[in-house]
Amino acid sequence: MERFYFEEPTLERKADAFDFVEEFNSYNSNLYGAGGFKRYLNDYEGWIKKLEEDKYRKVDEEHVSARTYFFVRECDKRIIGIINIRLALNEKLKQYGGNIGYSIRPTERGKGYNNINLYLGLKVCAAHGIEEALLDADLDNPASWKTMEFFGGKRIREYFSEYDKKVVVDYKINVKNALEIGAKFESLICNSK
Repeated sequence: MERFYFEEPTLERKADAFDFVEEFNSYNSNLYGAGGFKRYLNDYEGWIKKLEEDKYRKVDEEHVSARTYFFVRECDKRIIGIINIRLALNEKLKQYGGNIGYSIRPTERGKGYNNINLYLGLKVCAAHGIEEALLDADLDNPASWKTMEFFGGKRIREYFSEYDKKVVVDYKINVKNALEIGAKFESLICNSK
């Protein structure tokens, strides 16, 4: 049985992180929930420093406190996905982005892994007192919004994003209820390394 865990990005994982990002590039696929990694492709060490600073940021119109994790498969230590959990929302994130962004690498999609990734992310939300999580997805990405719906997410709006030039759907997820739904994934989770 495959098992998974969250791992904070580290300098030791630099080559694996670039392999992860390169897969998105080679599949011409969007990378969401990476804590700004694509802005730091020439400065991995700077990205690690930024993620550490993100943990303690004060909420303002440009920044919020956040946690970013690699979603890792235990048997081969492969980075399967990534998730960014914003522990507070400013007005901008209430309108676009929400509490959680995530991605699963293209060659690992369709295996149900993002359900486990989001379940772990919702556990982080609960640990930080977030009772209701706001998430969004492109309308043309049903795998993402079906993951939200699996956890009881309620679609609250649909709109055209000028930023992405796409239709986006917003969901609210009751964290406590979602964790009850996802409790079946506990056997697939091991402790972070």
